[in-house]
Amino acid sequence: MQFSSESVEALVDQFARLPGIGRKTARRLAAFILKLPKAEVAQMADALIAVKEKVISCTTCFNVTDHDPCPICASERRDHETVCVVEEPGDVMAIERTQGYSGIYHVLGGAISPLDGIGPEDLRIKELIARAANPAESDPIIGEVILAVNPSVEGDTTAYYISQLLAPFEVKVTRLARGIPIGSDLEFTDEATLTRALLARVSM
Repeated sequence: MQFSSESVEALVDQFARLPGIGRKTARRLAAFILKLPKAEVAQMADALIAVKEKVISCTTCFNVTDHDPCPICASERRDHETVCVVEEPGDVMAIERTQGYSGIYHVLGGAISPLDGIGPEDLRIKELIARAANPAESDPIIGEVILAVNPSVEGDTTAYYISQLLAPFEVKVTRLARGIPIGSDLEFTDEATLTRALLARVSM
């Protein structure tokens, strides 16, 4: 089934490009947009454009932000001696929702996956090592690196690789406890499970 409008079908095509959105869901979203007042659709369009025009990467942790450094890196209330390493910005939001972590972050931008052509050089691993090995004069020395990567083959490979690179430095390397199901994504893990995994993290 198709809409009789080429404009609506073009919108369906755009929605269908989003992860996890099939044609059926895309048509429902297009039908929802059709029912919205023009002002609300304009607000939605403005928000999409603003994301591309205003959002940048923090040059310290590489999380998405409107300002550099990001609010987390800039906060004096955070523990700057503890760095939680995650794969994607969505993982930062997941951990922040637990309200059980007060340190700072480092976003890798993915995980090592030879089958997908992603190697260590494609991630922000060298930047992490530089933070641990040569902190800026104004920054405290990092005492612990928490590897909060996804519990998957790719996550395990990434965690092992990073732990080996950090071994020569005087930094404690830990990993989230296995309360998180194997193969799941951190971003979609509930707050209680994430909190327990943080508290029960183990040394690498």
